[in-house]
Amino acid sequence: MNLSKIDRLLLWRLDAFQGWFFLAGQAVVRMFRKPYYYRDFAIHFDKLGFASLFICLLTGLFTGMVMALQALIQLKPFAATSYVGGMVAVTMIKELGPVLAALMVAGRAGSAITAEIGTMVVTEQVDAMRVEGTDIIQRLVTPRLKAMLLALPLLTVVTDAVAMFGGYLIATGYSISPVMYLSTFTQFMVPLDYLEGLFKPLVFGFIIAMTGCHTGLSTAGGAEGVGAAAKRAVVISSVMILMCDFFIAKLFVVFR
Repeated sequence: MNLSKIDRLLLWRLDAFQGWFFLAGQAVVRMFRKPYYYRDFAIHFDKLGFASLFICLLTGLFTGMVMALQALIQLKPFAATSYVGGMVAVTMIKELGPVLAALMVAGRAGSAITAEIGTMVVTEQVDAMRVEGTDIIQRLVTPRLKAMLLALPLLTVVTDAVAMFGGYLIATGYSISPVMYLSTFTQFMVPLDYLEGLFKPLVFGFIIAMTGCHTGLSTAGGAEGVGAAAKRAVVISSVMILMCDFFIAKLFVVFR
């Protein structure tokens, strides 16, 4: 049977989609099996977490500052500048904090995961590990997944905190005290909003880690293939993050 170019492309996409979920299921199951590779987990946590801290700090600081600046401009005609703290909090904690932190980590750490595993694939290191009887998913995927699931929520909390501080720096120019800035949090935020702000990074971290690992293990074509795979992993992760952000937000709206 002759297949058109579009049909072959759709079949390839469907196969990749199926392979992603299959790898994700295997990785989740192996998270609770021995060996746990604690040393690899610590190394990857340092690479994926601490190494991404600076860029998340900068992102959170300037995003919080610009959010407060825009909010103050919009609220000033209504004499409601005292509510700027709550507006920055609800925007950053629920939406921008998790999404921006995830996008920064996807661009920096997600591409690194793909490049590292992809290089191992094209240099036949992964084949050598299989010959030795090593569980590739247990050895390469699970430690990175665990590290990302821990690192991204922590980075998101830091991003949110720095963003709130950046917003306060701008708010001081409008004679807003720290008590006034913080008191509006409870008027705009409920406990479910904080839960949403922590649940999203877990989902986003899972997407980044699994996309990076799946794309890396599917790498072919030598050094050029590694570069193409890293670029593809960042694009796929970013799109999936933005899509999942909508559906998660919609889900939490139902439970409000």
